[in-house]
Order: sequence, then C-alpha cells, then structure tokens
Amino acid sequence: MGEKTQLSLLLILLCVSGLVPRSAAFVFWTAWLKTDYYQSSNDTVSKSCECGVYGRNSEVAEFSGFVAVPKGDPTGCSPYTSYDRNSSQEWIALVKRGNCTFSEKINTAMHQGAAGVVVYNVDDTGNSTTYMSHPDTGDAIAIMIGNIQGTEIANSVKNGTVVHMSVYVGNPHGPLMDTYWLYFLSIAFFIVTAASIAYFVFISANRLYSMSRHRRTEKRMKSEAKKAIGRLEVITLKRGDELTTSDAMCAVCIESYKAGEVVTVLTCDHVFHKACIEPWLLERRTCPMCKCDILKALGVEEDVKDDMSTSSPPEVTVITVTGGDALYEVPLNEPMSHEPEQQQHRYDNRAFVEDSEAPRG
Repeated sequence: MGEKTQLSLLLILLCVSGLVPRSAAFVFWTAWLKTDYYQSSNDTVSKSCECGVYGRNSEVAEFSGFVAVPKGDPTGCSPYTSYDRNSSQEWIALVKRGNCTFSEKINTAMHQGAAGVVVYNVDDTGNSTTYMSHPDTGDAIAIMIGNIQGTEIANSVKNGTVVHMSVYVGNPHGPLMDTYWLYFLSIAFFIVTAASIAYFVFISANRLYSMSRHRRTEKRMKSEAKKAIGRLEVITLKRGDELTTSDAMCAVCIESYKAGEVVTVLTCDHVFHKACIEPWLLERRTCPMCKCDILKALGVEEDVKDDMSTSSPPEVTVITVTGGDALYEVPLNEPMSHEPEQQQHRYDNRAFVEDSEAPRG
C-alpha cells in the first residue's frame, strides 16, 4: 500500500468521523518547513524539512511570514512581550518552550498580529518534538519544532539575518500515544494483570481447598468402611458347602468358589471372596450386586457425610390416575424397593374400562 493510498484512507476516516483537521484525537499532522536565510551579501540559503508537528488545538493550515523572536525572554510568556518586526509584513512568532503554558505563549503572539506561532523545544532535547496541547487559543495556527533547529533560527534572527519561513501541511499520523495515554494504558494494564492474578490465586486456592477436603472426607470414609468390614461375617468354605457344589461365582472376579477359600457375607446376604470384596468396599462401600450401603446396614456412624455436599432431590414426574372415588399419585422415577409389597401400585381404572367397553355393547 503506497503513501498516497494511506493518506487517502486517513482522509476518508476523518470525513466519515465528521472530524475537521484540527480535531487530533485520532491523528496528528506534521508540517513542512521551508526556511530562507537572506544574507547581507544578497545570498539566500534555503532549507526545508518535514520537521514540525501541528498542535492538538491548532488549525491545520498553511502560513508564512518573516520570523520574529521576543525581546528579552525567549519564551514569550509575559503578556507585555514585544517582537522586533515590521508591522507592514506578515510575521511568525518564534518562541521557546517553558516558563508558561503553550496557550499563554500563543495567545500573546496572536494578539500582536502574528500569522502563526512556532514553538521550539527545550534545551538538550535535540530535534525531538511533542504533540502540544493549547486550548482556548481560538483559530491560532501553531506548530512545534526541535530545539536545535529552533535555536539556529532564533540566533540567526538575533544576529540580524532576515529569515522567512513558510509552513505547509504535511502528512497525518496516528493515533499518537502521548504521555497521558501511556500512563492510562500502563495503569489499566497493571490493574487487569493484578485482577487476573488475584482471580487465578483465588480459583487455585479454592480448588486446592476442595481437593484437600475431598481427600480428608475419603480418608475418613475409608476408616468407617474398615470398621464396617470388620463386622461382616467371614466364612472359610469346606467341601460339601452349597457354594462349592453349585454354579455360584464371585461377582467381582467371576470365579467359582472352592473349598478352603475365605468368603465374606454382606448384610444383604450376597457372598464374595474376601480378598475381592474388601478393596471394593473400601472404595465404594456398597454391594456390587444390589448397591446396599454397608455403613447404613451395620449402623456405623457417618459423621463425615455431613461434610459432603448434598444435592437437592431430583424432580419427580407424577402420573395421576382417577376413577370412582380413588386417587393415586405414582412417581415414575421412584427407586425400586426391595420389598415386593412396596413395588406394587394399585390403579382404579373402572371409569376407563367402562368408557372402553361402552361401544361394544
């Protein structure tokens, strides 16, 4: 993408945004300087460079005139500052940065009829410039140039050399990250970083606490399970026992029972190899076949369960069947009971039967 294309895009951006050139919130404009030195020998030395920057509140426009410097204080801060100039010619005020605000310098020069103001930077800054802010200066046109260049022009004028300067609009650049924006972005970055670290520490600490709590709970539950296992019935099988003569198998290892093997009888009367079922019970504490909880069945105290989070009971889907004077509510997902009489649900469907048989008669 060429320079002309970039310039066109920036200009389109400004037009679409409804911004005039002086609105430098998004871009800042450079300035071309053409400086002519008229020597006493009628020789003219000309220099040109794109070395100026229009102020943030300045009109971005061309201006020209003979350079005049303030008498006395080079910063031109006093409202009574006078300039050695020819009142019949267009002139440009050349002032040094410092001692007062940019607005004060510019307003003082503009009130005396300057076509524009050129501010050169402070000492020991080389030819660096800054994006100066000067509110309340009306339609003033002001640019900033480097210290070396400004000092050279000012000294030439003081030594009697006539200097004429023409300022042309340069190129837009941006966005300019000035000092205030850098401070703001730095503070925002540190705030976001600190918040992210705090959130990470909080999540990590909470996860570590949960894991530690879970490990403690599991440890205590295993301790309770050991107590329960110690109260289970243990049998050494003999020849002729029903388990050794039948096709019964241990549901854990899927092996038949043999004489001399030690088996454990759970509270639900299911039998397993002792070496198979004990590790299972330590981890799960329930029968592999019917899911009977051995801790509850043996009445072992489970204070540790108070530490475990309890979930709310699931929603139950209910079917209501009516007929005659009877009304029954049957939860579809109710756990099946081990007692046969609790698994039976009676329905009074006499009204449904009568309606079904009516057409047949």
